[in-house]
Amino acid sequence: MTRDCEHRELRTLLILLAIAVGLLATGAVVCLTFAYPRLAEPLAVGAAVLTCLAGFVRSVIKAAREHR
Repeated sequence: MTRDCEHRELRTLLILLAIAVGLLATGAVVCLTFAYPRLAEPLAVGAAVLTCLAGFVRSVIKAAREHR
């Protein structure tokens, strides 16, 4: 195996792991919202903030890659 192929496999594994963790977290938030409806709005605000932070981190990483 070449080194690039090994990195591709590792990246694929990390992406799948991130997707699995994201789905588990989403399921937990949905269950929590059904159990405690008054938490729906604070959880929605938290999700919006995390989405903005993830987009910001992605844009910083993309800019760093283009700078190389």
